[in-house]
Amino acid sequence: MGMPPPRATDGFWETTGAAKTFTHPIDPGLLAEFVPRSARVLDYGCGYGRLTAELVGQGYRAVRGVDRSAALIARGRRENPGLALMRWAGFPLPFADRSFDAALLFAVLTCVPDDAGQRAIVGELARLVRPGGVLYVSDVPLRDDPFNRERYGRFAARYGTYGVFETEDGGVFRHHAPTWLRGLLRAAGFTVLRECRATVPTPDGRTAERLQIMARREPAGPPEASGTG
Repeated sequence: MGMPPPRATDGFWETTGAAKTFTHPIDPGLLAEFVPRSARVLDYGCGYGRLTAELVGQGYRAVRGVDRSAALIARGRRENPGLALMRWAGFPLPFADRSFDAALLFAVLTCVPDDAGQRAIVGELARLVRPGGVLYVSDVPLRDDPFNRERYGRFAARYGTYGVFETEDGGVFRHHAPTWLRGLLRAAGFTVLRECRATVPTPDGRTAERLQIMARREPAGPPEASGTG
């Protein structure tokens, strides 16, 4: 019997995934150091607007949340009716080049198992963040424990990438080699300024290390090859 095909992911975020509670926290010190309250901020992959609402509550007034899931945006509008939330499924996003001083990409790449999809997201954010602005990434690095090693190995052939796995409730997720994340950012024109790690709860009740990266958008130049996982 052949290997089952990769599982599609969009339907998950319109059903089961739309009910999940997201957990990656903003580091307030890191945010304050690089993102002033006057900044124009894009929260891409905002889900139900958890971090969008947190930013507004901290005094950021020019914050826009965008997500491709209609169900998550509808939930966000119910829970936080005053937020500027938008559902937009593809690229380009409906904003001019250099429209934002900062962008957040929190636990988004973990939901995008393929390299091309990740490159498209980071490349679009590079278009939208002005030179000198920042991209604040929070995502999940590879875990070196028996549970995760087993599931990474079980799904590697199906998805073509070590670190991708399926969950029993229908999701497909990816954990990353930090070198891959750094290379992904560098290839899109970002320079890593700061990295930090912490352990956070996950939506399925486990815990996971999260890696946060603050990266600066550099002026456009020749593209570089991204790193490998």
